[in-house]
Amino acid sequence: MHITRVTCHRQLQPFVDGPYVLSGDRVEVGFDSLVVRIATDEGIVGWGEMSPLGTMYDPAFADGAFAAAPLFAAALVGQSVACTARVLDQTLKGHPYAKSAFDMAAWDALGRRAGVPLHDLLGGADGDGTDLYRSISHDTPEAMANAALRYRSLGYRRLQVKVGGDPAADAAGLRAVAASVPDAVLYCDANGGWSVSAARRFLAATTTIAYVLEQPCATYRECLLLRGQAARPIVLDESIVTVADAVQAAMDGIDGITIKIARVGGITPARLIRDTAVALGLMVTVEDTGGADIDTAAMAHLSVSTPSHRRAHTVDFHHWVTVSNGSGLPPTDDGILRPPPGAGLGITVDEAGLGCALVDEGER
Repeated sequence: MHITRVTCHRQLQPFVDGPYVLSGDRVEVGFDSLVVRIATDEGIVGWGEMSPLGTMYDPAFADGAFAAAPLFAAALVGQSVACTARVLDQTLKGHPYAKSAFDMAAWDALGRRAGVPLHDLLGGADGDGTDLYRSISHDTPEAMANAALRYRSLGYRRLQVKVGGDPAADAAGLRAVAASVPDAVLYCDANGGWSVSAARRFLAATTTIAYVLEQPCATYRECLLLRGQAARPIVLDESIVTVADAVQAAMDGIDGITIKIARVGGITPARLIRDTAVALGLMVTVEDTGGADIDTAAMAHLSVSTPSHRRAHTVDFHHWVTVSNGSGLPPTDDGILRPPPGAGLGITVDEAGLGCALVDEGER
């Protein structure tokens, strides 16, 4: 099966809940998504999606992905779908985020050709779905507690509290959330926003609260300095980009990792990192940097095919935004993300709603 045409679209996806606030006063109002369609000589079509969270979260930005899209489209036409990841790497060194949607589209096409859901190609489903979490942005303690109550009422049993600013204020926000939803599983995610000393102050101020600490500092070394002091599980997110990072994390006693599909370059490297992490005994979260229905479906398949005893949770990005780019995802009223049952990603893409193509390479 060979690629005959590659089409790329741009979709702006505003957040349902308004501005999303991370550590360091980083504010984003939505996703800027690259949607990729590949058509093949067998009449099969595959879809992929990628959106970085602004320009200050990961070393990636939407304009970079759109700039690389014509290069990848031209390189892929005529190539075997199964060789997509290799062709992407041979075409452009680095820039994994720009490759992710193309790699995802190839996996979707392969699943559709095989007539099986994507998770069957990624290890098989272990259970029927994955626990969801919802993020609580920086705000006043009262506002954060109210957000926690609202998300808990919607079925989310796992909450990610954004921290990484003033340790005292962050501790106050966490205490308010913990008091309002005592039955929720809590993660405190600093997105690398603290210095080591600030993280230590936060840890000292929250000794009576149960939570998982996620990416407290910007660098791997800084996070590792906290391992001996933190009487909490530590999960690394932004520090995990390669298989070597996952191996090092396991060797150093880190408890878990978060794999974001776009950050590592697509489903192909995400699967390799995931399987390595599982083999090394790490807890694994598979998610992404942003997107809507197409990307959420990919996260659902990769997550459910992660062994359940090593699976943490994931996120339903299609519910974070005010626009959709497809249908087929099952309801999440019970706080579980289930993959669509159809072949490949299982998503029916609203192609007309994507508007005019920014890139259109190959046979018309």
